[in-house]
Amino acid sequence: MTATIYYTIVNDAGEHKITITPVSQFIPGSNLCATGIFKLTENGNSIGDIIFDDNMKQWEYTGLGDLTHQDAAEIAGFIQIKNASGANNNKAV
Repeated sequence: MTATIYYTIVNDAGEHKITITPVSQFIPGSNLCATGIFKLTENGNSIGDIIFDDNMKQWEYTGLGDLTHQDAAEIAGFIQIKNASGANNNKAV
C-alpha cells in the first residue's frame, strides 16, 4: 500500500476520522520500498504510528491521543486487509 487511505472509527470519545499515511523510502539504485510504518493523523494532528514487522503480522501502536489499544487493533487489521488486497486507493471507509 503506497497511497494515503482514510478510516472512521467510533469509540467512547466519539467519531474519529483517521488519515493513514504509509511511510516509504527510496533505496539507492532501487525503487520505492515500504517500511511497514503507517502514520495516523486526525484533523492534521499526529496521533501516533502503527509499525508492522517484516511480514505485516505483528504490530505496535505508538499512541498519542484518544485511541485505545482495541481501536489501534481495528485500524491495524484494516491496514493488513488493504495491504493484502494490493489496494492502492484513497477510498474512505
